[in-house]
Amino acid sequence: MPDNALGDFLRARRAGLRPGDVGMAYHGVRRVPGLRREEVAVLAGVNADYYTRLEQGRERHPSPQVLDALSRALHLDPDARAHLYRLTGTAPDDRHLAAPDTVSAELRGLMDGYAHTPAFVVNRTLDLLAANTLAQALYSPFRPADNLARMVFLDPAARPFFTRWDWTAQATVANLRQAEGYPADSPRLTALVETLTRHSAEFTALWNAHAVRGKTRDAKHLHHPDVGELSLTYQSFDVRAAPGQQLVIYRAEPGSPSAQALGLLGTLDATWRRTAGERGGRDQPDMQAPAPR
Repeated sequence: MPDNALGDFLRARRAGLRPGDVGMAYHGVRRVPGLRREEVAVLAGVNADYYTRLEQGRERHPSPQVLDALSRALHLDPDARAHLYRLTGTAPDDRHLAAPDTVSAELRGLMDGYAHTPAFVVNRTLDLLAANTLAQALYSPFRPADNLARMVFLDPAARPFFTRWDWTAQATVANLRQAEGYPADSPRLTALVETLTRHSAEFTALWNAHAVRGKTRDAKHLHHPDVGELSLTYQSFDVRAAPGQQLVIYRAEPGSPSAQALGLLGTLDATWRRTAGERGGRDQPDMQAPAPR
């Protein structure tokens, strides 16, 4: 690792930008490639001498506010911004970044490639943003399948569907607690918690316990009205291109009764969709987008 990795990084990123890239007018021949130090300082709103000390390695502990300002000035993408923070031994503060509610076409295509296993995307407040066909079939008892917390506590289908409802309820609230501390998600979280508190005493008690647990991996025991018992495991993956989104993939043990039940569910759903298409309409709603923030 170079002795002045921070300065080397800042110089390289500065050299890769031209005044026109950042909306600055310039005339004549420039003696240095890219932006001058003084120009970066102006764009970041910091003292030019201070910025020079950063590049020269004489200042190694800029504040998070300065790092954010430099990230904007140098047009750093999320990966480069995180790298800048690591070079100073500081964790980036992403609390003010809103989790996007739009799932990329590439991620949707990836989920559709899992034809034999349910896959879906949630945000911090557990809104279901997108799902592949088998996940939609799995959650078809819920009308609508829009938010995991609302489904668990307010939908009549939840208790027969989640055979370990008490455990599912505890885990869901602990997952939802992780959305606290993200100001951009506060309006959606506040509205959701108010609704659940007003209509569910079980939710209120669990919310007041302040348990926090990330959605990582675990077992799921479900009862689907069309195919019966399902014993599944799931794994969650952070979507790096959309911070705050998680891809959740369910899996049944190959050759198990649950794998056979999932296969049957997929066949039944395909038959239903084909029949609905022949009728020229659909009887069952898709997963709905989350409420506006």
